[in-house]
Amino acid sequence: MKRLLVFVLLFSAAVALFVDPIHGQNSSSPPTKTAVFAGGCFWCIQPAFDKAKGVIKTVVGYCGGSEPNPTYELVSSEKTGYRESIEITYDPTKISYDQLLDIYWRQIEPTQADGQFTAFEPSPRGAIFYSDDEEKKIAEASKEKLVGSGKFGKPIVTEILPAKKFYPAEAYHQKYYQQNPEHFEAFEKGSGRVLFKKKTWQ
Repeated sequence: MKRLLVFVLLFSAAVALFVDPIHGQNSSSPPTKTAVFAGGCFWCIQPAFDKAKGVIKTVVGYCGGSEPNPTYELVSSEKTGYRESIEITYDPTKISYDQLLDIYWRQIEPTQADGQFTAFEPSPRGAIFYSDDEEKKIAEASKEKLVGSGKFGKPIVTEILPAKKFYPAEAYHQKYYQQNPEHFEAFEKGSGRVLFKKKTWQ
């Protein structure tokens, strides 16, 4: 009986030795990717991505400029080349880059080159910031698909640009639709974004 007990203990230890590392590997977090888009007011494009299955985290901020550590005031001066943007961290096994682009197109006015909706400055202009050749290829194909959809009578002018360093915006900009829902709703409607999306996509 004692020999049997010793054998069971040794066998259990061996199983733990070889199985635990495998179990730990399987239980680790899946690899994630990031995507960066500019679509006018970064407050307004964040909710749609937050609701998407497979999106892990979103952060609004600034991309496209070269001056380090930009602030909202600096970006708003329209002298830096930065655009109001969103960085999306996602699980590529649950949502693809192409699917993120489908969400993106539905948040913007892709025929507007001088801003977005009632904001006519460089910083609110739309852009897709690609990080590699594969993202560039997918973005270009997605744009061509939108052109071929016939939804817009004007050229699609949203730029597809190589990504630069993304800087998170100040804390009061993050999840603004949750922090200040009444002001957010009034701003979104007042800009014409809500009506445009409803007329174009519903």
